[in-house]
Amino acid sequence: MFNDFWQTVQYGMNHVLDINAYDHVLFLIVLAVPYLFRDWKRVLLLVTMFTVGHTLSLILSVYGHVRVQASLIEFLIPITILIMAVYNVFTAGKQKNSQKIGILFVSTLFFGLIHGFGFGREFRMNLESGDNKFIALLEFALGIEIAQIIIVFIVLFLGYIFQTIFRFSKRDWMMVVSSIVIGLVIPMLIDNWIL
Repeated sequence: MFNDFWQTVQYGMNHVLDINAYDHVLFLIVLAVPYLFRDWKRVLLLVTMFTVGHTLSLILSVYGHVRVQASLIEFLIPITILIMAVYNVFTAGKQKNSQKIGILFVSTLFFGLIHGFGFGREFRMNLESGDNKFIALLEFALGIEIAQIIIVFIVLFLGYIFQTIFRFSKRDWMMVVSSIVIGLVIPMLIDNWIL
């Protein structure tokens, strides 16, 4: 399946933009909602950290170095989204410009690892015997990064519109969007609850 560069990149993009698997989009929303266009470097670094984590876990999974129970990952993915959304709610309105590369970047990398394990099995099933696994993984990661940048741009653009035209404060924008995401992720947690 992964013999064509553009096909593999598109596969990565579709993984993020799949309407039936919107957990990735929800994570990106809560990751980007605290920021404005002028923060694009920080946002790009956060998104790239997420992609790096996602790709590392895919590599570990595809090469068979790490196996994680699917039900555990399906439970942990909404937990990562919930943590980021709750973090936004508690930090809304507080100054973030002084924040150094630290806990947020490390946690984003770690959350990327969790999300990547959620897709490892499907990725392995789509590999054919002649496929170069490593090249396919890099092409797939490029597709993920492109799609994530698209999602983040949309979030930043909507933030700009709501904060300038509709006069939402940055704090209110973060609170409303993060609360909506919390409302969407709670049913995912209930559906994937591990007893």
